[in-house]
Amino acid sequence: MNVFHCDHCDNLVFFENIACLNCGHRLAYVPHLGQITSLDPKSGGTFVTPLAPDRRFKLCRNYTEHAVCNWALPAETDGEYCLSCRLTRTIPPLVPATNKPLWYKIEIAKRRLVYTLLQLGLPVINKNDDPKRGQVYDILADPADPSAPKVLTGHDDGVITLALAEADDAEREKRRLLMKEPYRTLLGHLRHEVGHYYWDLLVSDSPRLEAFRQLFGDERASYAEALQRHYQNGAPAEWQETFISAYATMHPWEDWAETWAHYLHTADTLETAAGVGIRIRPPRRGEPVVEAVPDPVTNAPVSFDKMMIAWPPLTYVLNELNRGLGVGDAYPFVLPPKAVEKLRFVHDTIHAAATAATQSGTAVPGTAPAATAR
Repeated sequence: MNVFHCDHCDNLVFFENIACLNCGHRLAYVPHLGQITSLDPKSGGTFVTPLAPDRRFKLCRNYTEHAVCNWALPAETDGEYCLSCRLTRTIPPLVPATNKPLWYKIEIAKRRLVYTLLQLGLPVINKNDDPKRGQVYDILADPADPSAPKVLTGHDDGVITLALAEADDAEREKRRLLMKEPYRTLLGHLRHEVGHYYWDLLVSDSPRLEAFRQLFGDERASYAEALQRHYQNGAPAEWQETFISAYATMHPWEDWAETWAHYLHTADTLETAAGVGIRIRPPRRGEPVVEAVPDPVTNAPVSFDKMMIAWPPLTYVLNELNRGLGVGDAYPFVLPPKAVEKLRFVHDTIHAAATAATQSGTAVPGTAPAATAR
């Protein structure tokens, strides 16, 4: 995540802010500009920003109607929803009232996901625009009947389902302990599930497929059998020598999704560290330098080797800071060489996709119909 400032008074602001605490100006993130910006009202419910004084913008309907969004879109765009909210196909019922704060938490995580996807130059295609190649999100509450099956978070052909219960911190922690997972967050869920979608989009039926199989394994192996075997027997005894997590051992698809999620963790955290000016101290010759992905000045992607030089010392700092506060490690993982090879494959896949999108002139998609509650 980049570091943002109010362009009216230069006060530090955060990605989720809707108003500057210093000058009181309304704020919104405009993905078309890649910035949090202050807004001055104009006629017809439109706004102008110092970043683009000749253009008009409008607030996402979920900003004005439900206060669960803080994004804006060009005023001339068809539709009322921002790039991120358009991706939500189904929202949970807003009764009981406890559902809305949980929906809000999920949308926060999804906006951070979309920000990173855009920063990496990945195609963000809406299934409403392209039913075959697009993605959408269904945020579903568990049935009222306690005997009915609960909602399962997962991916199927571009449809990412997220259980509303995962936004309840106590419930998510309960599930994390039950599943013996060192890490379980909303953003982590979204990064993992969208990894399945991007495997379908960027790897399946592509020239990269055979290289994927050489590194991750043959995805044609029965997923149902792999799932049953994993939950009966657990991960192999020496999984830490090859995989990034125990769950990654279950099937090549899950290995890819876990590796993809970790790459997004790395890219986002390195961008944040570079943005706030973190450097490793004390200075030494050849000292690792924390660099953003992509570089904030040239917009060129940082090499994978530089990422892997900066990442281990940064995770050390993050974990030590957390321990100093008396909480668990922020990054409770160890990267064996084989997992680093897989991360490199993800890096190269993303870079190839971003290069292809740049060469083809692919633009940010337009707007589409609103989500429906159920």
